[in-house]
Amino acid sequence: MTRVVAQGTFDLLHPGHVHYLREAKALGDELHVIIARKANVSHKQPPILSDEQRREMVAALEPVDFARIGHDTDIFVPIEEINPDIIVLGHDQHHDEAELEGALAARGIDCSVARAGPRESQYDDELLSTGKIIDRVCRERC
Repeated sequence: MTRVVAQGTFDLLHPGHVHYLREAKALGDELHVIIARKANVSHKQPPILSDEQRREMVAALEPVDFARIGHDTDIFVPIEEINPDIIVLGHDQHHDEAELEGALAARGIDCSVARAGPRESQYDDELLSTGKIIDRVCRERC
C-alpha cells in the first residue's frame, strides 16, 4: 500500500484545493492530509476559518482518507506518525523540494517528495486562490 501525504492551510476551499488532493491521491492508495494550524501559518495571512472547521471540510472531500490538524510546534511529528511513501506539495506552496527532502532525511524519514501541477481555470470567473476569493468578497460585499 502506498501512503501519500498532502498538507496545506485549506482556508476557504476552492477547486484548486480539490485538484491538488485528487493529484495527490492518484499517486497512492491512501491519502492523509495535514491541515496547518492557524498559529503556525506565518508565510501568508492567517486562515479565516478555525483549524477544526478546515479539517472537517477537507475530511469530507472524496480523495481524502484521513485528515488531521498539524502538530503545534513540529511539522514533522505527524509525518513521522503517518510514515508516508510520498509527500505531495501543492503547485504554489512555498516549500522547496530539496530542502524538504534534506529535512526528512535528517529526521530518518524515508519518503519521496513530489509537486502537484496547477489547475487551469475552467471558466472565466473561476477563483483558484483563497486570497482572490477574499478580495472578491471584500469588493462585492463590504
